[in-house]
Amino acid sequence: MLGAFVNAFRVPDLRKKILFTLLIIAVYRFGAHVPTPGIDVDAAQRFAAGASGGVFQFINLFSGGALTQMAIFALGIMPYITSSIIMQLLTVVIPKLEAWSKEGETGQKKVTQWTRYLTVVLAILQSTGLAFLFHNGSIQDGAGNPVDLIPNFNAWRV
Repeated sequence: MLGAFVNAFRVPDLRKKILFTLLIIAVYRFGAHVPTPGIDVDAAQRFAAGASGGVFQFINLFSGGALTQMAIFALGIMPYITSSIIMQLLTVVIPKLEAWSKEGETGQKKVTQWTRYLTVVLAILQSTGLAFLFHNGSIQDGAGNPVDLIPNFNAWRV
């Protein structure tokens, strides 16, 4: 098995892809530990410690632990997974998408492009929703007290 891994690095194209993948993983892991500006990290840590189980831990699982850190990459792959599911469902409903999906490689590229556009829209919506959720005290710690993770939220308003 180690020989196969070494042989993979001997092929220039494969080596380039492996190194790119490792670089992207390193960037993501770095971004998963950089806290979002304006977040009270101590309050976030207290909330995460008191939120054993439930929806918060489920979402944190998909973000690779970045949600408990309130990191800049806290959404993880959730927007992309959601947009992929939505596009698959819309392919059945919208005839144009269905035609694209049956066109072959060029059609699949169009569907993939629109999936990425939808991913950006969903990421904006989900991040805005999380910002308002974490600010207005609608989340509670283990004792039932409201938690405000963005104490200076008004500074972000224009």
